[in-house]
Amino acid sequence: MTRGFWQPPLIGEAPKVELKVAVSPDDLHALGADLSCGQARTVYFLDTADLALQRHGLIVRLRSTQGRAGDAVVKLRPVLPKALPGWLRRDDGFAVEIDALPDNYACSGALKRTLGRHELERAVKAGKPLARLLSGRQRRLLTAYANVPLDALREFGPVEVRRCRLTLAACDHPLTAELWRYPDGSAIAELSTRCASRKAAEVAAETSSALRAHGIVPDDEPQVTKTEATLRHFRPRYATP
Repeated sequence: MTRGFWQPPLIGEAPKVELKVAVSPDDLHALGADLSCGQARTVYFLDTADLALQRHGLIVRLRSTQGRAGDAVVKLRPVLPKALPGWLRRDDGFAVEIDALPDNYACSGALKRTLGRHELERAVKAGKPLARLLSGRQRRLLTAYANVPLDALREFGPVEVRRCRLTLAACDHPLTAELWRYPDGSAIAELSTRCASRKAAEVAAETSSALRAHGIVPDDEPQVTKTEATLRHFRPRYATP
């Protein structure tokens, strides 16, 4: 049997799983992903100059979406759901899922706040600290797990994102194709799909087979998440001379 891309025990830790695989921009083109007509997003991450949030397993992401509301997310990764405080587990804006890459996986919990249309763009244009867009509960989460002052957070962005849905033969569920382009013209690409954790093994095997049929296999090198790639890209901006 051909080895699938995703091997970890995906069942039991969270109700949903997001299967992700980093690919090349050329792979997206070869699969027929029409990103020119895809949804446009602009993404920023927040962290300190020395990536204190990342060291504490915290991710802060803000994004605007063309024609739709934006959002601000504070994510814990990895996380043990049973160890989370009750106020967080009971929050309607909090969700737990497994993020799975071909070489590793982690359970993550995300606390989301919906932003108004163009709210992020207005804050950027006015030069306002983007941390002000976080809700009181999101700030409480940051304080509980990292205790980093909001005024110490720096912007890692913008990243211009294009995403579209993609359906492959012999694959009963759609994939999401994303191209993240940085200000210097470099880009990273990813394919992903979400499913219930009880179906993760089946969906992982089917997706792996469909991608292999198109000549796409994960690199032997460790996979890097979009968050990690973006923090690495913009960190020299804050390097001490």
